[in-house]
Parts: sequence; structure tokens; C-alpha cells
Amino acid sequence: MRSTHLLATLIALIACLYSPLSIAQPKLTVVVVVDGMTQDNLNKLRPYWQAGGLRTLSEEAFQTTIAFPHHVYGGTETTATLMTGTTPSHHGIMGDWTFNRAYRTTHYVLQDDQVAGIGTNLQLSPRAISTTTITDEWRIQQGIHAKIYAIGLHPQTTILMAGHAANACCWLDPNTYKWATTSFYSEGLPTAADAMNMSDRIAILSERTWTPRLDISMYTSPTKDEKRRLFNYLPKKHFLQTPAANTLIIEMALGMQQTEHLGEDNTPDLLLLQLTTQSPKATSDMIVSAEQEDMYLGINQDLGFLMEQLNHRIGKNNYQLLVVGRPMKGYSAQTYEMANIPLQHFNIDRAAALTSTYLMAIYGHERWVDGGYGPFIYLNRTLIEQKRLSLETIQRQVANFIMDFEGVQVAYPIHEAIRSEYSHSVYRKQAGDVFFQLQDHWVLDTNENTQYDHVIQSAPTAPLLLWSATLRTFPEKELDATDIKSLLINSK
Repeated sequence: MRSTHLLATLIALIACLYSPLSIAQPKLTVVVVVDGMTQDNLNKLRPYWQAGGLRTLSEEAFQTTIAFPHHVYGGTETTATLMTGTTPSHHGIMGDWTFNRAYRTTHYVLQDDQVAGIGTNLQLSPRAISTTTITDEWRIQQGIHAKIYAIGLHPQTTILMAGHAANACCWLDPNTYKWATTSFYSEGLPTAADAMNMSDRIAILSERTWTPRLDISMYTSPTKDEKRRLFNYLPKKHFLQTPAANTLIIEMALGMQQTEHLGEDNTPDLLLLQLTTQSPKATSDMIVSAEQEDMYLGINQDLGFLMEQLNHRIGKNNYQLLVVGRPMKGYSAQTYEMANIPLQHFNIDRAAALTSTYLMAIYGHERWVDGGYGPFIYLNRTLIEQKRLSLETIQRQVANFIMDFEGVQVAYPIHEAIRSEYSHSVYRKQAGDVFFQLQDHWVLDTNENTQYDHVIQSAPTAPLLLWSATLRTFPEKELDATDIKSLLINSK
């Protein structure tokens, strides 16, 4: 009996030693969100990777494909989903912009007049995020000594990555190409960002001509024009869509690691980065040109440099790296044309105007519609209430009217939409009175001057790669975009 008891105890001890819970959490977690990165593109380019970060990840990382459980428009709603572990119906971010009924205009969804821009005239904050984010949960679990920073190309994406609880964040102002931030975060502009602004490094990168890094014959998807004349860009004009911008993000990340001593103590730190595969002429997330492929080659090199430096600075066993794609442009018009399906455009402003005319014919010459934005028609609720009319009746009439528009798949009064299959896509507090969904080959244009040449799939997917040098167990099931938060927060 005694030997049996000792054996059981020994087995229990061994189990504890090899349990994921017994392994210390890495001192630094780096999350990289890559705009437009797809699994198909990674699969296509994997045989051609030279040494670099994507090559290492393809060989050593846990890999899966995540699905988005809500409709994607190619805006910040995807970042919010990745960072909060919830859908727009809960986190409140349905896109880059939101409609203001009182002024009948649109504004940035993160617009916040209570804060000031630092190095920018934008007044933005994460207050519109109605749930906790990865950074918030990180702060709750790790406490005040955890260091949390976000670095990005664009303000809204960067702030969504930073969440409510980051020490600071910074992004590249599109007018000055200098690092900027918001006064919402107590540390203001990070020290490393301020130092780079004072140096000439940004100017050097922004003035460096971007040409193919390989012979054009070595690319898998050069266009006919690229074969005749190599692509050639002066980054100053397209800087945020060039490999140089990604390189700058990585350099800032390493500068931040050095100045803030990320990953150098026993409290786990968090660093979030935004990179992009979206080149100037990209009309799709699919690689259809050498310049798009060159963006991936640059990311492979940049991630490789990041990992090499972190290996040297804090040790290979002391950090983990999560890289995840973010759907941006889906399929191009050319893709549909190859299938003999022309891309069609649905203009929301015109739809709102026709809806207003329709209601005038029924109820009299008044302004019955405040406007249209995204997949919503916003009714003049104040007028409807003054006239003592039934809001639900008018919502139903407008939904039936919209259903007859060419290109509309379904239309619902908002109270029905939040109970429909599209419920995950609708945030009730910012939604309009009538919700509609277009057919697959139709594109929603916001005004007469906006013509999109791509369409996002109704249920896009994205690649996820999680690398760690320490012994770990990873999920065996396929993940949703909403699972990343729990994957990082609960991982040990």
C-alpha cells in the first residue's frame, strides 16, 4: 500500500511539473495585428520564405485560422473584436465611423472631445469601447507594475489595441509622419516616440524609394505592368502603405522595449503592434501583384529582426509572439469579373433620400429621415414622436421599402435585426432604425464620391500564429476571433 501511495504521489508531482499551469508566463507578450494578411497568402508564399520571422513562425508556431462571427466591413470593428473577445453587439464598435442623429453627420467612432491630441489635431480615446479589452484584463491580473504599450500605423486601430488600461500608445500622424498620441493615457507620448520624433530616422525611411527587393522574375504574382516596368514609389506619398512603415513600427517597438525595460522583470508586460500588407495599388487582400508580395517579404524580415533582438535582449524563453491577420479588402472587382459577376454599388445616401420621399408621400412633406450610414437608415424620431405616429409601423414600412431595392438581401426593423442572424453585427445604442444587408457582390458606398473596388466576404477568416519557446499546450479546436483574449489572458 505504501509503495502504491508513493507511486501515486510521484505521478502527481510529475504531472504538476509538466502541467501548463506550472510554467511561468513569459515576461513579455507581443501581439502583432497585420492588416490584410490572409492564410491563403501565407500558404502561397511559405515555400519561398528565406530566413525570417514568418519562416520561423511557419515552422515553430501554433497555427490556426480564426473566423469572425459577425459581418466585417474592413474597418476597426475587426480590431475591436480581436482585442475584446466579443462582437460589435457588445464592444460597440461597428466600424470606423458612427452617425450622430443630433447633427445628422458622421464622426470617428472613437471621437472624444474631452481629450486632446498630442502631436495631432485628432481628439480620440477608447471610451467608446463598451467592454474590457486584452490590456484591461492584463492590468487587472498583473497589476500596476505591468507595462503595456501599443504602437500602430493608424490612430483608431492603435487606440483599440491599447484599450483603456495601457500606459501609453502612439501612431504615425498621416500629415506629419511623426509619432502622435492622445492625452487619455497618463504617460502621454512615450519617451521612445518623442526621441524618434527629434531624430531624423523617420525622414530617412520616408524618403527612401521603394523598389522590388528581388528580381521581378522571382515573384509569384507580378502584373503585366510590373513585368514591363518595375513598381517604384517615393514613400513620402504612400508611406503608410510601404514596407518602410512596417520597419518603423518594429524599430519603435524595440526602442520602447529598451526605454521601458519591457520583459526585464517578473511582472509580465504587453506590447501590441500594427503592421500592414496593404500596398498602394492593392484592391484585394489576395496577392495579385509583386508589390503586395514584397510587403510580405518585408514583414518576414522585420519580424525576424524583432525576434532576433528579443532573443538577445531578454532571452528566447522569456517572451511569446502572437501574429494575427485582420480582413481589410476581401475580394477585388476583378475577382468577381473573372466569375462573370460584375461588382455592383449601393449608395446609402441615395437610399436614404428615396426613403424620405417615400415617407413624404405617406405622411406629408416633412423631414422623416435623418440620414443613412453603413447598413442603417436613421429615422427622424423626434418628428415621429411629435406626430404621435407608431415608430414600429414606420420601421416596418421602411424595411419593406428597402427590401425592394436592387442589391438588398434582407432588411429588418432594428428590434428584429438584434434578434436575427445578424445580431452579432449590431450595437443597439449606435444602430439606426432599419438594418439591411446587401447581396454578396454588392458594395456599400457612403456617398456619391466614394467608389469601392472590393467587397468583404460575409464571414472572412484570418491566420493566427502563436510562438513560444517554452513548453505549452495549445487549443486543439479551431478558434474564433473572439478567442484571442482568453488565449492570452488565460495562458500560462
